Amino acid sequence: MRIEVKNLTKTFKQATIIENVNITFENGKIYGLIGRNGSGKSVFLKMLCGFYSPTNGEILFDNVNCIKQKVFPPNTRALIEKPDFISDLSGYENLELLAKIQNKIGKEEIIDALKKVNLLDDMDKKFGKYSLGMKQKLGIAQVLMENPEVMILDEPFNGIEDDTVDLLRELLIDEKKKGKIIILATHIKDDISKIVDELYRFDKKNVTKVENFK
Repeated sequence: MRIEVKNLTKTFKQATIIENVNITFENGKIYGLIGRNGSGKSVFLKMLCGFYSPTNGEILFDNVNCIKQKVFPPNTRALIEKPDFISDLSGYENLELLAKIQNKIGKEEIIDALKKVNLLDDMDKKFGKYSLGMKQKLGIAQVLMENPEVMILDEPFNGIEDDTVDLLRELLIDEKKKGKIIILATHIKDDISKIVDELYRFDKKNVTKVENFK
């Protein structure tokens, strides 16, 4: 998989959020996007997923413009902004419901994803009773469970305890070694700087590559 972002600009009414962005994402790498809240990171991720259309420019997944074709990008899963699930269902039941959309996986893969994010002990608890960190872990589990080629995670470590953050960093490195494209967005550089291969800074509608960040 190769994702090419070409001359991407997004404007809402009179406000330009990002302007003329060019980035190429390739298999087997972790990419980091850093910037303050409101800098355009989440808007950029939503355009990658086709939730917003660019004002100018294009995004190509293996030379296919998914936005123009009105299809979700192939083999891609994302967690953008706050994870939201059905409050009255358990963590496991929520993932099971999502898994039934494509019927690619079963109970074994769901359990494995919950185990990877250290949420197995709370899988039967109602989502409405989850803490912030538990909600975040469930969101990451839904990204992992169907083994996508492209993984997009917005503020992935928000509210998660340090031991599990370390576990998740190792997990992401393992996923990268399998040839995945992993895109992480955060306002805290130290959260991701040790594991990303390339880092991009979002600031005042501009996106620039950060050199010598480790």
